[in-house]
Amino acid sequence: MVLMSLETQFVAIFQLLLAALLSGLIGIDRERHATTAGFRTHMLVGVGSCLISVLSVAVFPDDPARIAAQIVVGIGFLGGGTILKEGTSIQGLTTAANIWATAAIGMAVGLGAWFLAIVATIMIWVILAIFVHIDFGKPPK
Repeated sequence: MVLMSLETQFVAIFQLLLAALLSGLIGIDRERHATTAGFRTHMLVGVGSCLISVLSVAVFPDDPARIAAQIVVGIGFLGGGTILKEGTSIQGLTTAANIWATAAIGMAVGLGAWFLAIVATIMIWVILAIFVHIDFGKPPK
C-alpha cells in the first residue's frame, strides 16, 4: 500500500482545485451555449482526470502512464456519447473535443504541468469564445 505524505496530499489538493478552476472556465463557455456538457460536466472531467493522474504518479512513480492512460479510454467513451447524427448533420463534435481537452488539462495539472494547463485553458477559451464569431463561408443552418 502506498501512502502519500501529508505535504504531498496538500499539493494534490491544490492541483485538484486548480483543475476544477481551469475546467470550470471551459465549462462556463459551454454552459452559455447550452451544450449537452456544461459547467459541472467539465469540472468533473478535469478533477477526475487530475485525481487519476496524481494517484498514478503516487502508486506507479516509475510508470505513471500505467493508470493515467486509461483516462483516454474513458473520455473517448464520454465524448462518443455526446456526438449525435441527425440526417446529414452531426451535432456534438465540439462538445466531445471539449471533454477530451478538459481531460488533458486535468491530466496536465495532476502531472505537475500547471503552467502548461493554464496556457492550454486560455487557448481553449479563446477558441470557444472568440473564434465562434469567425465565418468561414459555411452556409447557414
